[in-house]
Amino acid sequence: MPETSEVPIRRRFAWSPASLLTQPPSSSHIEQWRKHILCGMLQHPLDRVNVLGDVEGHGHTGCVNALSWADDGNVLLSGGDDTTVRIWRLDASDTEREYPFTCRSVIQSGHRANIFSAQMLPHSSRIATAAGDSHVRVFDLRATITPDTVETEYTTRQSCTRVIRCHEDRVKRIVTEDSPDLFLSVSEDGTVRQHDLRTSHNCRAVSCPAALVKLGISLNTLSISSLTPYQFVVAGESPYVGLICILLFKTDIQRIDNQGYLYDRRHLRRVIESEWGAIPRAGQEATTCVRRFGRQQTRRNGEPMRSEHITGARMSASNGHEVLLSYSGDGIYLFSTKDDPQMRDGLASSTLSPILPINNFFEPSPHVGDSDSEDESAEAVFFDGVTSHIPEHDPKVPVIIPRRRFAGARNVATIKDVNFLGPNDEWIVSGSDDGNVFIWVKRSSVIHGIYEGDSSVVNMVEGHPHFPLVAVSGIDTTIKLFAPTQIQSSFSRTDDAGRIMETNRRLNNTRTAGYNITALVAEVRRAEAAGVPGCTGQ
Repeated sequence: MPETSEVPIRRRFAWSPASLLTQPPSSSHIEQWRKHILCGMLQHPLDRVNVLGDVEGHGHTGCVNALSWADDGNVLLSGGDDTTVRIWRLDASDTEREYPFTCRSVIQSGHRANIFSAQMLPHSSRIATAAGDSHVRVFDLRATITPDTVETEYTTRQSCTRVIRCHEDRVKRIVTEDSPDLFLSVSEDGTVRQHDLRTSHNCRAVSCPAALVKLGISLNTLSISSLTPYQFVVAGESPYVGLICILLFKTDIQRIDNQGYLYDRRHLRRVIESEWGAIPRAGQEATTCVRRFGRQQTRRNGEPMRSEHITGARMSASNGHEVLLSYSGDGIYLFSTKDDPQMRDGLASSTLSPILPINNFFEPSPHVGDSDSEDESAEAVFFDGVTSHIPEHDPKVPVIIPRRRFAGARNVATIKDVNFLGPNDEWIVSGSDDGNVFIWVKRSSVIHGIYEGDSSVVNMVEGHPHFPLVAVSGIDTTIKLFAPTQIQSSFSRTDDAGRIMETNRRLNNTRTAGYNITALVAEVRRAEAAGVPGCTGQ
């Protein structure tokens, strides 16, 4: 499989990054002009223009799970299974390659497990990382982001300034705010926490500040929009309500499951719960869930159970109200916080989403005891095991249903992120288990392009904030960069879209059907005990 395209640079798209910075005749319209140029370029097919890292040791030595642009796009951060953070900068002296990003700094993080997220804090030289060892680490890289000519390696002692141990399980995402001192983290322990580097505490003395969110489910993903910084979306495993319904009833079922949660930090939890007539859970959470995002699922009589979770969430940076959720074994759904919610007891609003059917809450039947005694016994055991973990406030929070669904990619093997692309979020992008990058037109859900991004699985896709440049990573130890081209793309698989999408649809259905939960958990434990090698951190 070729690592770089052999097409000469001069035959590629006839533009330069400087063209996006050229001021048009009217300076008052410079931003609109730049967005217009960028949007026009992204209309063209993409091709691979660079590969960061190689087999000679110049790059990561394990899966690359974390990607983020920093310093207004001048820096690309990456982190992965090798527990290092790499800082890639554009080499202005290299005129032979397109987008010649070169690794200038390598940080030995000190994490004892895979790095899942790495973000540079705004207005600073700090980098925050999240990993599978349940720790969040902060590094001060004031000296490392200067444009050196050689790669420099920094030890943990040289660069790490803070180790935060507030979480009790793997930490999956870091989200920055417009501050050099504040950021959020989400963990599989079911919490979202805000960290303030201006203050300190002793995590081992159990003096950690109260969590912003404390749910009884494993959480995978977190997103915030700079336009609405007081709101954030969090999601992860199914809240079990849908699973209980499937186990308890043998007839056709419609349910709202696998939800994302919208929290608003402007609402104090004690106040809003009192308004709803509930007893506030003082000290459990510091903020309030004001909306849920749920899709409609229908199970016909005799169909096997489908257990899916949300692997990625993203709030729009261009409008602040659109939300993407990526479902394992299914597809990507687009929601809007501006849509009126579906209320309980059939109290629907008058302006529900016109794209997908209305979704009523499923109320348990009073005749559940009519099932066979053997099935009833097994169901009771499952029910008793999960009811204590169901978030208490969720049934009272209104649900927003999706506007659109984006299908074709396969999201089963790993935890995949989802993203918007374009200056006004005109496209939706996601990785896939088949090693491809999928791009959809947001307005129509039509495939815009499919590109080979990894030899196995693509997990991360990040668009540059200003240039028509897309960074892609996954199971490979390298990072691929894609940019527009006016010639035949060597890595485009769009012409074979029909076959690729049908194969992914079939494998999605095969993978998620008919699981024996007990056997699955036992298999995972056996694999962990045996120390199975590979990209285990997902």
